Amino acid sequence: MKFFDFEEERIKQEIIKLGAKRVLLQFPEGLKPESPRLAAVVEKTGALPIVSADPCYGACDLAIDQASRLGVDLIIHFGHARMFKHEQIPTVYIEARATFAVDEVVEKALPFLVKWSKIGLATTVQHIQTIDQVRESLVRAGKTVVVGDAGQINYPGQVTGCNYTNVKSVANEVEAFLFVGGGRFHALGVALAASKPTIIADPYENKAYPITADAQKTLKQRWASIEEATRAKAFGVLVGLKPGQTHLDSALRIKATIEKTGKTACLLAIGEATPEALLEFPTIEAYVNTACPRISVEAPSKFSKPILTPNEFMVVSGEVSWENLLKKGLFES
Repeated sequence: MKFFDFEEERIKQEIIKLGAKRVLLQFPEGLKPESPRLAAVVEKTGALPIVSADPCYGACDLAIDQASRLGVDLIIHFGHARMFKHEQIPTVYIEARATFAVDEVVEKALPFLVKWSKIGLATTVQHIQTIDQVRESLVRAGKTVVVGDAGQINYPGQVTGCNYTNVKSVANEVEAFLFVGGGRFHALGVALAASKPTIIADPYENKAYPITADAQKTLKQRWASIEEATRAKAFGVLVGLKPGQTHLDSALRIKATIEKTGKTACLLAIGEATPEALLEFPTIEAYVNTACPRISVEAPSKFSKPILTPNEFMVVSGEVSWENLLKKGLFES
């Protein structure tokens, strides 16, 4: 069964229009099984397809370096919306919109929303085309529905792993959020960004459930990481090497702040921040992560030392209080 629209005809047209001879295909983990079939689609145009086998976490992770080394004319990036205004190598974004209905799972979510009348709506790019339909279902159930549009990402109501500005823009207008999509990560981001009860309607598992307990657990873990980091004397400041994750200016400011307090700070440029990579620095007691915030969220279960977001580090440095951080958001700049 075909669950996503891979826009095969558009792929062929874009390759022909550009006259591309060598094409790099980049997929996030859940879509990689489709890569051999889509490589065959590319090959039928006369172009040479090359599939990136490396992990891909978002449009911030565009495989520019790989494409440059391979002499590629075109990158086809699947599963995410455009993030960059200009790419060094021509890039086509195939958002891979889901092709299945969400009506049934939204109905399953309604009992969890019964206590609230004003509902915010959020989703990922895979389901952004269903947002009007979901809104109508909630209105029929007697809800007032608000969809945020902060103007920072491609679509109203859309969230990404590091951008919840659409959610935050309407958080004061609603009592709870409904997130339509798979897994817990993005829904957890909604709950943390809005500080509001959040219900997941997961069409992949055909289940609806609250994420509030997970959000509370995450906040306790983040506070524990902050407390542990306040005792650290030696910090590592992670500078991401992925195209959308390089924030050297932020890392330099953090390094200077650390050193003003008489502690040490070492800048660490890193492409893939894995537990194994950081084990090579035994004298570093805590990290500040200026790359992907997902690393910090997942840190308590995977990493042996605290890995703070820049905002969390501001609590350690005394620039903001924990209470004000919660209002601002753990990840937002």
